[in-house]
Amino acid sequence: MIKSSKRIYVALPVMDEIKLLPSCLASIESQSYSNCHVVICINQPEAYWALPEKKHICENNEELLLALAGKSSEKYTIIDKSSKGLGWQVNKMGVGWARKTIMDSIAARANKDDIILSLDADTAFNNNYFESVISVFNKEPKPVALSNPYYHNLCGSEAEDKAILRYEIYMRNYAINMMLIRSPYAFTALGSAIALPVSSYKAIGGMTPKLSGEDFYFLQKLRKYGNIRVYNEEKVHPAARFSDRVFFGTGPAMIKGNMGDWASYPVYHSALFENIRNTYDCFPGLFKEDIQTPLTGFFCEQFRSDNIWQALRDNHRDVDHFVRACHEKLDGLRILQYLKAEQSCRGLIDEHCLYENISNTFSRILGFDKAELLKDLNLKECSVALLDEIRNYLIKVEEKLQKNCETI
Repeated sequence: MIKSSKRIYVALPVMDEIKLLPSCLASIESQSYSNCHVVICINQPEAYWALPEKKHICENNEELLLALAGKSSEKYTIIDKSSKGLGWQVNKMGVGWARKTIMDSIAARANKDDIILSLDADTAFNNNYFESVISVFNKEPKPVALSNPYYHNLCGSEAEDKAILRYEIYMRNYAINMMLIRSPYAFTALGSAIALPVSSYKAIGGMTPKLSGEDFYFLQKLRKYGNIRVYNEEKVHPAARFSDRVFFGTGPAMIKGNMGDWASYPVYHSALFENIRNTYDCFPGLFKEDIQTPLTGFFCEQFRSDNIWQALRDNHRDVDHFVRACHEKLDGLRILQYLKAEQSCRGLIDEHCLYENISNTFSRILGFDKAELLKDLNLKECSVALLDEIRNYLIKVEEKLQKNCETI
């Protein structure tokens, strides 16, 4: 068992989780690393009190507040953003504001070396998860954050299992390709799988709240500050369920996918990432002069300029700082925008991309003995078992890459 003076502060936003929260809290209380404090924000928009179809959420939150009232103040802090008059207003609402509210509260009271550990109420984890997180931040060189590995357990519902497996295939295909080109933004953003020292939180000026997707922007902001650890022996297990409580993310993706719409979550072809890698290779040369890159047309369109490089040259007098500035310009958001535009423009088909990625690129890292089955794959019609085999293969590839780089 690790002995450390670092305290873990669990950041736990909760809305309408009366069934799942007790299990999550039981897992927290059974951790081998006991130096922790849990900050829970019970929240929902204030407008829900006046909406008959949403009032049950308010009532469930009200019941949760009563149940948590008896928790020890030494171990728990409860933030009420749910009771009448205290809910989110129109311009400030959503899980992003809940996470920010919690983390701001933690940052105001914690020591700089203490750890903020972001969780969701529907997430499961082993009893040594917290200890493993402490180990990550005790290693040298110290990362500014951890994007912890994840694994969605299947629930036995064919519709939900197919949807989450398809979504994981999208996420892991993206992450693997990003690691292969050594992108600084090769992390997977899950709000239930992030940890960081309080010092990192303060250094980047805290979390920028979003209605949803706050985890992606948060990690991107952290990556521009320093290196992120992407490997840990322990995984977290977020629930796989249809949910529309956020505007995008796992739950909404599963709902759209179940209706046959995976347009927002394509299986990107590895060739597109090679264009990004080749552009990375151009960055040192761009310090001296304008040269054509595979993404030149994309840059001109996105930034509405024929020359974005001169401004970077003017502000960065040596090549190392210039290259870093280029990576900040072509950040995770811009990469996603490029991938989506190019995938659509080329009319690439998910099944063909998956087959070619596995057969021609990923197999160099780890062979897949069922690759031939993917030639005629139909992601919509194939079995849960085959989707799970593909998902588990991609996990093995991803883990090999994570172990090799550990931090990005």
